[in-house]
Amino acid sequence: MRRSNHNTFLLILMTLILAAGLTSGCGRGKEEAAAANAPQPPMVLGPEDTALVTRAPIQSGPALTGTLTAERQATVRAQLSGSVLETLAEPGQAVSRGQVLARLDSTSLTEAYNSARAAVENARSNLAVAMRELERQRALVAAGAVAQRNVETAQQSVVTAQSSLALARSQLANAEKQLGYTRVTAPFSGVVSERPVSGGDVVQPGTAIYTVVDPSSLQLEGSINAEQLGTLHVGSPVEFTVTGYAGRTFRGEITRINPTADPATRQVRVYAEIPNTGNDLVSGLYAEGRVESESRTALTLPADAIDRRMVKPAVMRVRNGKVERVEVELGLVDDREQRVEVRRGVAAGDVVLLGAAQEMTPGTPVRLAPSVRQQAERLAQAL
Repeated sequence: MRRSNHNTFLLILMTLILAAGLTSGCGRGKEEAAAANAPQPPMVLGPEDTALVTRAPIQSGPALTGTLTAERQATVRAQLSGSVLETLAEPGQAVSRGQVLARLDSTSLTEAYNSARAAVENARSNLAVAMRELERQRALVAAGAVAQRNVETAQQSVVTAQSSLALARSQLANAEKQLGYTRVTAPFSGVVSERPVSGGDVVQPGTAIYTVVDPSSLQLEGSINAEQLGTLHVGSPVEFTVTGYAGRTFRGEITRINPTADPATRQVRVYAEIPNTGNDLVSGLYAEGRVESESRTALTLPADAIDRRMVKPAVMRVRNGKVERVEVELGLVDDREQRVEVRRGVAAGDVVLLGAAQEMTPGTPVRLAPSVRQQAERLAQAL
């Protein structure tokens, strides 16, 4: 009897302990459920996470990069061997067409020229004597004093004298030409860019003495993908920037398009003429620009704000403190500025997500950082 009472007591005690444990577990479960159901604090979005829809000019067209070169450029080379007596122009100096840039030693050529000129005078004198003799023989024949063969001999002397004069004149012209080569002149008006020789140097035929460029008109040579050929033509405007001219843009137009594409890269060479009337630009600088195929003012967004993973492009927009996915219709694409035109789906001043923030689930509560909010408000007020 006593043992039965003891067992009953143990059973009651275990039941009470189990009930207490269940009660405690239920309490913790309710607390965890309440914590899970509690509203999460909104995530703060900073400038690096967002972009504003703005109305701005946007342009489309293939990018064009390359080096500026002078359309007219000439390397003046020596035409004969000799010593450089003096150089008369320096790099950066403006020169006129025909201006003497350098002089070569002309001593031997001057002697040859003088000798050739003397030979011409002697041949001219001999021809005059032969002509007078011919006239005299003709008069004697008419008087019956000499035979006709004397006239023929005199005529042959005239022909010989004429040939000698022609040869002397040819030798004089050649000597004069050779003497002229000792005067190195500018082929056109421009600016000296290089002078690789100095006074005292000995040059050979073909040695570069000066390089002259015409800076009034430059050209930009670049390549575009063959698929983009349909977007440009001769006369298409080009806008570009040049290294060393920060904050400045320059304009030109396409003047030539290579008729064949590179078989390896499938790119086509194009050439743009760049007016440089003020000589502001310098040949040899790197230029980066774009052929302007189409241009207008429209709503624009950074290209990386567009989500293209679905069939239709979309953006993640912040509206009423939450994230929502909005499908958009795109227009022009500015590859240079990495911006796109948005024709439908958003309005100016809308805030969209960038980068890792785009992975947020629609409906996620968010809060804009003060700088982002103020910028959006200023844009809305401007509109």
